[in-house]
Amino acid sequence: MEWRIEQNSNGVTISFAAEELARYLRVMDPDTPVAILRSNHSVKTDRTLVLQTGVCCKQLPKVEDPELDDAYHIDVTNGIGMIAGTNERSVLLAVYRLLRELGCRWLRPGTDGEIIPVKSLSGCSVKCAEAASYRHRGVCIEGACSFSHVANMIDWLPKIGMNGYYDQFFVPYTFYDRWYRHESNPHMPPEPVSVEQVRAMVNANTDQIKKRGMMYHATGHGWTCNPLGIEGNTWEQKDYPIPDGVQDLLAMVKGKREIYERISLNTNLCYSSKKVQDILASAIVDYCREHPEVDFLHFWLADGANNHCECENCQPLPPSDYYVKILNDIDRRLTAHGLSTRVVFLIYVDLLWEPHVERIQNQDRFALMFAPITRTYTNTFVEASVEEAHNLEPYVRNKLTMPKKVGENIQRLRKWQEQFRGDSFDYDYHLIWDHNLDLGGYSTARVLFEDMKNLDMLGLNGMMSCQCQRVFFPTGLSMYVMGEALWNKSLSFEDVAANYYNDLFGEHGDKMHNYFRTLSSMFDPSYLRGEKPVISKESAEQYSKIHYVINEMLPFFHNSLGKEKDLCRKKTWQALIIHGQLCIYMAGIFALKADGEKELALKQWELAKDYILKMEPAIHDLFDIDFFVSVNSRVLEDKQLLDLDEEE
Repeated sequence: MEWRIEQNSNGVTISFAAEELARYLRVMDPDTPVAILRSNHSVKTDRTLVLQTGVCCKQLPKVEDPELDDAYHIDVTNGIGMIAGTNERSVLLAVYRLLRELGCRWLRPGTDGEIIPVKSLSGCSVKCAEAASYRHRGVCIEGACSFSHVANMIDWLPKIGMNGYYDQFFVPYTFYDRWYRHESNPHMPPEPVSVEQVRAMVNANTDQIKKRGMMYHATGHGWTCNPLGIEGNTWEQKDYPIPDGVQDLLAMVKGKREIYERISLNTNLCYSSKKVQDILASAIVDYCREHPEVDFLHFWLADGANNHCECENCQPLPPSDYYVKILNDIDRRLTAHGLSTRVVFLIYVDLLWEPHVERIQNQDRFALMFAPITRTYTNTFVEASVEEAHNLEPYVRNKLTMPKKVGENIQRLRKWQEQFRGDSFDYDYHLIWDHNLDLGGYSTARVLFEDMKNLDMLGLNGMMSCQCQRVFFPTGLSMYVMGEALWNKSLSFEDVAANYYNDLFGEHGDKMHNYFRTLSSMFDPSYLRGEKPVISKESAEQYSKIHYVINEMLPFFHNSLGKEKDLCRKKTWQALIIHGQLCIYMAGIFALKADGEKELALKQWELAKDYILKMEPAIHDLFDIDFFVSVNSRVLEDKQLLDLDEEE
């Protein structure tokens, strides 16, 4: 006898939810047919599951905004009953939650990242009503990535409770170009792509985002160059042609109006200029009219720091005042055109300093994005709350020191929050550079989890994670715990981590839990961040012991691989063998660095790089090696991971 899935509307996302439920049920129980019925019938008792949205279900948890906020109610007994959500996306999230109760696990993107049991729906009974702890739960494209890397990420996010995706730039060409050119890997032939090819990839993935009902964020970088006819798709340093009439609109820095350090994206404008204000507001409204698929339009100023206009008209006020003035103009124009697109403004580098005069008028239009790019990830937001209060420095044009302490960044946020009470979220960077200093992945995951569960203490309603798309080497713990904490802030990190390792490693979960925790501690990310003395006998001794830990585990990894039949776990054991060898290389290199043998460490680094680059074809979907190489090269040269005066 077949199972029936009924849906109370023919919306794209609820239809996709029904298809996903049917697809997984067929995999779990191939002998039982599953039919999808698109109707408004009430719940049946003959092996029927009904999917429905909104007011149809009185048991749904209350939320502030049913279109933006996710909540669901599942009432299923022996496979019969109802799955309801505040919106169609929430129904899809509820479907994945029901499947999790049946034993399905999605431990990283891709079909080889899932574990699907053999099980019948008939024995399944689930009753739960939940609302997400935070509204914004998304990922922003960064790193080096292919079409499939991004497509797999988009497919995976709702399976771990996430609900948004962000394509920064007008066309995020630079991220795809990094991958397809393979410039950093001589072992992989280049496959260059054009801007138009990337645009087609983005359009295809946008269709998948909208199919899942996810909140789609777009643009950000590029508004200070593209509307003026200056290309802005990359941080590439080159001689950009300046169209006629544009030179006088560029920021005057050190007496010159020019492309700042030959990087268009790092070039600010003369924001006190009425012409500049009009160009930007008009361009944003035109974009919103042409792109109705965008839910959240990001309006950012130029990247970099201390690069704002020094002309006499811009001098009286900080950049944030001119920024807010333009934001208010954008709102007026969008309202006049009947456009409901929400606009994201960011507090970042110079814009961390709040406006002195201007105030955002229609706060419902906007979302504040807190982007503490210069913070350390040694401390969580909560740990920073016990830091001593800092005397915040006043805004001094182009002579600012960006705050590195988490507490200082939070205090800058508080200043903005005194003026703005609307929607807001964190835009953070745990998984773009810093995670490459934590080869066990455990410390990164803990800080990320604790930051996410405590966002409400900062008055923030979620997270857009600016990150590499391939952060699953050796495991996907960090991203998994991010999803868990954003959905349910009451969870504990140790419990979530234990559950993840048990799902991924089965009976060996506890052993692997301890292994990764030990590796993270011994690699000591705070030392690699430059927060401890470079020459350190204690650090050198610790790094010199790491190979003992790994060599003790490698035979176990090989033995487990030989016995494993599950595709997901098999690939994990294969990756762990590669990871173990890389860790041995890196531990030896860091021991030399801490011993003061910098030149010898750099020679050994060349061998380690060659090894991991040769391994890239086997683990490319798990590990952004391009960024790993870049980050560790900087560490070994004793450079900061992020220098805002350099190309990103």
